Amino acid sequence: MGKSCLILCFIALLFIQVRSELTDDQENAQHPRLQSSRDFEALDEELETRFWHDKAQSILADKLASHNKLNENRAKNVILFLGDGMSIHTIAATRAFMGDSNKQVFFEKFPYLGLSKTYAVNERTPDSANTATAYLTGVKANYGTLGVNAQVQRGDCVTNSSTHVQSIGQWAQEAGKWAGIVSTARVTHASPAGVYAHVAEREWEHDGEIVNSNCSPDVNTDVARQLVEWPVGQELRVIMGGGRSYFLDQSMHDETGVSGLRTDGRNLIHDWQKIKKEQGSEGKYVWSLKGLKETDLSKTDYLLGLFDTSHMPYHGDRRRTHYEDAEPSLSDMTEAAINLLSKNEQGYFLFVESGRIDMAHHATKARKALEDTQEFAAAVEMARKMTNEEDTLIVVTSDHSHTMSINGYPYRRQNILSLAPNMADDELPFTILSYANGPGFEETYSSESGRIDLSHMDTTNAEFAFQATVPLSSETHGAEDVGVFASGPYEHLFTGNFEQSSIPAMMAYAANIGPFAKDKLNE
Repeated sequence: MGKSCLILCFIALLFIQVRSELTDDQENAQHPRLQSSRDFEALDEELETRFWHDKAQSILADKLASHNKLNENRAKNVILFLGDGMSIHTIAATRAFMGDSNKQVFFEKFPYLGLSKTYAVNERTPDSANTATAYLTGVKANYGTLGVNAQVQRGDCVTNSSTHVQSIGQWAQEAGKWAGIVSTARVTHASPAGVYAHVAEREWEHDGEIVNSNCSPDVNTDVARQLVEWPVGQELRVIMGGGRSYFLDQSMHDETGVSGLRTDGRNLIHDWQKIKKEQGSEGKYVWSLKGLKETDLSKTDYLLGLFDTSHMPYHGDRRRTHYEDAEPSLSDMTEAAINLLSKNEQGYFLFVESGRIDMAHHATKARKALEDTQEFAAAVEMARKMTNEEDTLIVVTSDHSHTMSINGYPYRRQNILSLAPNMADDELPFTILSYANGPGFEETYSSESGRIDLSHMDTTNAEFAFQATVPLSSETHGAEDVGVFASGPYEHLFTGNFEQSSIPAMMAYAANIGPFAKDKLNE
């Protein structure tokens, strides 16, 4: 009996020792002690307790001041900035891309911040069409549908106009305000089209796509035609972005010699110009940065700028390929839009999208996504400086997230595009930024040798596809919440966690327009 007890005690002690060693190993793995970076030098002030207390006190004072004096002026102007695919991780990585994690992307300085839920009615992970319907019309829709409610399924060949939902752009127009759209994507793409279009399939940007879906272009009006012919699109004072080919027939060529995509023999650019002339309005069409700069906005009633055959270039590629002298940047277009729309004494609604953040993520080309986010923030900063916080509400948000994450244990000011300082268990390096899936898988695994050694690769190159766990030709969207940042009248409404479809309601209330105007809410 005594012998058995001793054996049991010995086994128990051995188990405790092994368990303790395992716990220590797990602890070391979870919180490794990394060798200090020789490149890192702490800022002297950050070593002092007083610095952090003073910083916290300054932030606290700003918050108390904003709460003590709420801005409840009516918003004469509303500007909605949309970073397509701009996840919280994207914003945080952009800070590091700017040089240090302690920096702020400009709109992070806005006094109020909330989170919106982005799901579609029928899908957990959304797309840019159903989300545009939510943040522009206040109605959640099915994946892939645009400007219609959830009674419409994607690709329905026949839809009833009773399913069409109005956008805040239309509410602004009905209130006597002007409205405009700016995008680095095609102006017929899902996000900007949410201001004016109603389709069961987001791909119906020109008539040929409707035919390809085995539907009738006589029954269904494509997005480009809706922009030129239907009331909301026709009354947009500013339309700037890409997508020239979607307005021209295949038999026609644009200013650069590229053929159109339409199959109906139409030249919608000429049609737009004809309509403006018949209205007795000064409508100006431009297709280059030169043309935009030469336009006298003080004498222009309507502006149509189609600066590329499809999407406009990534912001970083504008510099790398010398396109910066040929096509305007997002900031250039935003500045021109505000200057034109500001002529209306009753105010305006402006939608501004950085559309290619999303496309860079789909390609797992993180550098391009961060470059476009940085330019997006610059456009927001310029807009805030051009307008007055007392009468102009600026809201910055995203439609959905992506699967990019920041991982490993990078040093404080280490290049966010570089390799993590700690090796993986297979003794191979890995990138600080990585994706859950996407084409970057080809830079991650080899069928012959397993995981690829990136130690001799230039991961800072704009064309480098960052590591991905699952092979997909295009990386997917993410389903988590996205940030909403607000500055101006009724900025304090944009706090907490809310449905994405609440965003236009709060903007409309601030501007006292549409179904969410104060008098409508009191009925």
